[in-house]
Parts: sequence; C-alpha cells; structure tokens
Amino acid sequence: MKFGILLSGCGVYDGAEIQEAVLAMLAVKEAGHDYQCISLDKNQHHVVNHLTGEEMNESRNMMVESARIARGDVKNIKDITPADLDGLIIPGGFGSAKNFSKWAFLGPEGGIEDEVKLLIVNMINVGKPVCALCVSPVVVAKALEGSEIHPNMTLGTDQEPSPYDISGFNAGIESVGAKAEMKTIREILVDQENKIVTAPCYMMDANILEVYNNVKQAVLALIKLV
Repeated sequence: MKFGILLSGCGVYDGAEIQEAVLAMLAVKEAGHDYQCISLDKNQHHVVNHLTGEEMNESRNMMVESARIARGDVKNIKDITPADLDGLIIPGGFGSAKNFSKWAFLGPEGGIEDEVKLLIVNMINVGKPVCALCVSPVVVAKALEGSEIHPNMTLGTDQEPSPYDISGFNAGIESVGAKAEMKTIREILVDQENKIVTAPCYMMDANILEVYNNVKQAVLALIKLV
C-alpha cells in the first residue's frame, strides 16, 4: 500500500513538524508499506527563524521546503488523486494553520487552500482513510465544514500539560461542525464511520519517543482502516 504524506513546508513554526513527518514515514515503512510526500507549489505564509522565533524578511516555497524532508521526492498536490493513494497522513506544525489554512490568524473563520480541501474531501468521499497529527485536525475540520460529515477528532487534552489552548482548539473545530474528544499523548482517536484517525503528538508536552509511539499508533490504525 502507498500512503500520501502531505507537507506544508519544513519546520514547526512555519511549515510541517519535521519529527512528526519523519516518524510517520518511518512508521509506514516499518509496517511494510510505502509513502509519497506531497506538497503545494505555493509560498508559505512567512518564514520564521527557529532559533529566535522571529519572522524573517524572505519568502520560501512550500514544495521546495518540503523537499528537504522528502529528500527531493515530493509531488505537487495537483498531480495526486485518491486513486494514487491508499490513505493520507497530514503531519502537524504551524504550516497546517498558516499555509494549508488561515486558522492561526483567523481561527475557525479562516479559509483553507482549495487543493488541500479537494484532496481531503475526495479521499473521504471514496472511503479512503485520513490521519491528521497534532494540530492538523483543524485542516480536516475546515475541509469538511458545511458538509454532512461531522468527524470525531482529538487535538489532545487539557488534563495534562500542553503548550496550547486545547479547549480553545476543541471549541474551534466544533464551531465548524466537527466533534472534539480529549485524548492524551498515549492515545489516539479513530472515527470508524468516517475513517479519520487523529493523534495529539506535539500538541501535548511530550518528548520524541512519546510522539513516535503516538504516531505509530495512528499509522497502524490508518492501515487497519484501509
């Protein structure tokens, strides 16, 4: 089987979360399957200095940056259809909320890139599973906003340490039609009806081993849904 890994750039603050992306690739290969990295041929919202957290006066292309993670093997989302994939994985990182959508700036009122919405909706419509890691459930929620599909998803829990406002994110995805459920870094959520898997990953205060175990849980659940 082949799984798409949709990347929004390279780096947690302005693109895809690198560790989540690489660990997803590893989990897919460990399970005996293949992956194809996918991105958009568009500029990121902005570029962030990952040492200081400050915005830099330059622009970078999502696909070019994603190629850093993919070792050059990344395809344009416009060239991918559900027929090419058995499932789709969307790692987290601020790129999901800045590049794929505008959630970081406008919350639930923000838009979503048309190509991203189309791929997610088409995957779900043909019964192929989608796995959203970390903050990426907001992208799935926006893609399905206004439809008859109301996915059950998790962005973590407010009962354990997190650098983010989990309750606020939950309220946000529920405002656009999704259902939110609290899960720890040791848990995932599988929406069997809609074939959507979500895992908190770095939405929680976690280390890389905890995140890998969480990613692996999610990938194995995704494979089981195929």
